[in-house]
Amino acid sequence: MKMRSTAALTAILVVAPLIAVAPGPQAAAHSRPGGSARSAESTLVGDVDLDTVTIPELQTRMARGTLSSVRLTRAYLRRIKAVDPRINAVLHTSPTALREAAASDLRHRLGRTRGPLDGIPVLLKDNVNTRDMPTTAGSLALAGKPPRNDAELVKKLRAGGAVILGKANLSEWANFRAARPTSGWSAVGGQTHNPYVLDRNPCGSSAGSAAALAATLAQVAIGTETDGSIVCPAGMNAVVGLKPSLGVVSQSGVVPISAEQDTAGPMARNVIDTAFTLSVLSGGDTVRAATAQNLADAAARPGSLRGRRIGLWRLPVLGTEVDALMTRTAERLRAAGAEIVEVDLPYQARLAELEFPALLSEFHRDIDAYLATRNGPRDLAELIEFNRTHPQEQTCFAGQELFEQALAAPPTTDPEYVAMRTELANLSRRSIDEIMAAHDLDAIASPTNPPAWSTDCGRGDNDVIPSSTPAAVAGYPSLSVPAGFVGELPVGLLLMAGNGQDTDLLSLGAAVEHRLEGRRTPRYLPTVPNPPAASRG
Repeated sequence: MKMRSTAALTAILVVAPLIAVAPGPQAAAHSRPGGSARSAESTLVGDVDLDTVTIPELQTRMARGTLSSVRLTRAYLRRIKAVDPRINAVLHTSPTALREAAASDLRHRLGRTRGPLDGIPVLLKDNVNTRDMPTTAGSLALAGKPPRNDAELVKKLRAGGAVILGKANLSEWANFRAARPTSGWSAVGGQTHNPYVLDRNPCGSSAGSAAALAATLAQVAIGTETDGSIVCPAGMNAVVGLKPSLGVVSQSGVVPISAEQDTAGPMARNVIDTAFTLSVLSGGDTVRAATAQNLADAAARPGSLRGRRIGLWRLPVLGTEVDALMTRTAERLRAAGAEIVEVDLPYQARLAELEFPALLSEFHRDIDAYLATRNGPRDLAELIEFNRTHPQEQTCFAGQELFEQALAAPPTTDPEYVAMRTELANLSRRSIDEIMAAHDLDAIASPTNPPAWSTDCGRGDNDVIPSSTPAAVAGYPSLSVPAGFVGELPVGLLLMAGNGQDTDLLSLGAAVEHRLEGRRTPRYLPTVPNPPAASRG
């Protein structure tokens, strides 16, 4: 920004009112169970319904002057204060959010907006570095001084005018600490709850990002994934989540597991907002704002699915109710003109055998490099010792078996590791490429998730979710859109395609989303009965 523009902003920024809302486990302890959070805080801002409005609609109103970013940001901050004690998804709100919103409003008035996210409130998963807020990965070991610099993706969001609303809770260390973790729990933030049924799990590790979106606590959110950590929470909370192709979004300044698989990605309540967010995160290299704008128009046109060929990978291991939902989904897509071909992806047993040992070696290498940039434990060995000597790190589960195995894993220079990662890359890409070529497919679809299991620290997660692995290991894009419900619990449809096909996948996802209309607002039910054991397949 030019110097005179900075000066023009100064007066309005210094008087912008600041709101500091810090929900978390303490607030959650005092919330009343049951009932609808919508009665406590409406999603309406004038005649705008935050639950359904899209970024293009918001930008149109801000351009006309009928809505301001300050008003929009205040509305989300109020909802966080009123609703988040039920679900415990937001760790911190930014003390500068309203100042950033006021700056955006001035840019709108001057006709100097920076892009589609200018003035749009965004939540960040708390493993994404922010210079002005703690970045903890959910661990008390990192709960001190914030990082020196923003993550590269945060710099792009700020440069694009986005309002950084705050930080979302997550599964501690992105679910790469214990052999039997509980998704959505961290020592810093406590347990995040599924907004649809509060005693059910939100999946992880981007649990807070997804739950906050489902509860309409932000317009968009950023998640991260190594294998399933964007798409599974998206599916389990009836929102949209994109795991981009590897390298589309910079990982600089994001707490790592594996440089060979890690990526941040956008999450939202609809595909169009997801696409606009990716256009900013990628710097316009993958999806341009004009392309994102065309997605919604194209998806709504009759015949947008006609002739599209989709391979359905059923995964009956996820249960008979999910399989029945996939049958209904296939019928609806066929009725819209899509051609559905049933497929089975090869090499999955071998991928499952090799992925975890490779990740152990990569985690040791990458977490040591990250910890060297932060105050606190300087390497994995010191981090293990920190957990042993801090009882608060053991309040849900005590284990850190993955840390200990990673410490003993061979280095990434070891020939056996190199051979393992080479085979993983080869088989994962072939598992998608060969099936798509053999059946001339536009994408492969599968269920994203089973119905959410009950959260139980003693048992840990009760998940069997193989659908995310092929695209995660290959570095290919995958997109979860809401497919429907098993009772009160959401299930997503996971779409995956070849390397670099993010734009095509978003276009198809927008059309599928429009046809399925698989999302509904949560009711914050305290509990529902568990399904009969036989129905789990």
